[in-house]
Amino acid sequence: MKKTVREIDVTGKRVLMRADFNVPLSSKDPADTITVTDDSRIRAALPTIEYMLAQNPILILCSHVGRPKTAADIQFSTAPIAQRLSELLGRAVTHIGEVVGESVTAVLADAKPGDIYVLENTRFESGEKKNDPELSAALAAFADVYVNDAFGTAHRAHASTEGVAQAVRAKGGDAVAGFLIGRELEALGLAVTNPPRPYVAIMGGAKISDKIKLIDNLIEKADKIIIGGGMANTFIRAMGHETGTSLVEEEAIAEAKRLLDVAPDQLILPVDVVVAPAFSADAPATNVAIDAIPADQMALDIGAATIEKFKETLDGAQLIVWNGPMGVFEFDQFAVGTDAVAQLLADAAEEGALSMIGGGDSAAAVRKAGLTAKMTHVSTGGGASLELLEGKTLPGIAALDE
Repeated sequence: MKKTVREIDVTGKRVLMRADFNVPLSSKDPADTITVTDDSRIRAALPTIEYMLAQNPILILCSHVGRPKTAADIQFSTAPIAQRLSELLGRAVTHIGEVVGESVTAVLADAKPGDIYVLENTRFESGEKKNDPELSAALAAFADVYVNDAFGTAHRAHASTEGVAQAVRAKGGDAVAGFLIGRELEALGLAVTNPPRPYVAIMGGAKISDKIKLIDNLIEKADKIIIGGGMANTFIRAMGHETGTSLVEEEAIAEAKRLLDVAPDQLILPVDVVVAPAFSADAPATNVAIDAIPADQMALDIGAATIEKFKETLDGAQLIVWNGPMGVFEFDQFAVGTDAVAQLLADAAEEGALSMIGGGDSAAAVRKAGLTAKMTHVSTGGGASLELLEGKTLPGIAALDE
């Protein structure tokens, strides 16, 4: 188990907290007045922040935002995040226009217990993604204690997630997890170490290649694995059926065949799909069997019979883990399958099952369906949750104190 903020005293100490403030912003034009358009991730960090503020530390927050190429990409500044955090906390939050350097040191020299600061976008520093030891040491110089509560980036060995934890520990400080990471490890860790049974995993999304290792791992752990979304097309082709103009990963067909051979009874595949002649919100949709996909049409959702089949598979499940939508859920008429699966998980949770959503598009789909509050756990990290379920060690978590 990893040590959390609950097990240390931060009274009067300088705390550097890595948060996941990678939130949607209102514009990519640096000339605009930019605001936060969805503050879910900021709100997710509040329990850890407020718990520590009750102990009156000097709190220094850092995060990346978007994918800036250089520090000149000021449309990715953390300034709007500091403003929104200040509104949510109802107290002053100071934005510092750099990540490290003399100006940061000068501002922090006047810091008093109870003060809150947000550093500039960590990816404005070229050493962030390289896990540069100099940047890690410069960040650690600000802190007596390091807290990581950014589960969404815990699978990356970056300076602000892995390197700084090691650097703070090297000078005798604590490096611990925030409450958000604690909840993620408790929820998703259950699926990895001791899943209640029957355990059903649902895999969707576009690409099978991204999830081959995960499916291999799930074959060892889950009782059934439901396959939907674009990745199902590759399996349908592997079964010898026409897939028309559907998204198919030609290079992954052999892997799909292997998985079908290895676990024919565990893998639950669509029996019908919704097809359309074009990738468009208003394209005419038709429900067809998987062996009747027209050569000039593409599969964009699972069909009605498949929804019933998946419902039967989920009946009585005690643990359900879902990663990836069942179709192009961004278009309402092709969101039926994804919405139906979201409702099945909400119903299962109401019956006492553990319904876990593995972040990313699945979390967005559940949010769009208005069912987030009905799930047992909705992960804040797509890639991180996938790697955790694969059984991988996450560098940002491995670096924390036991």
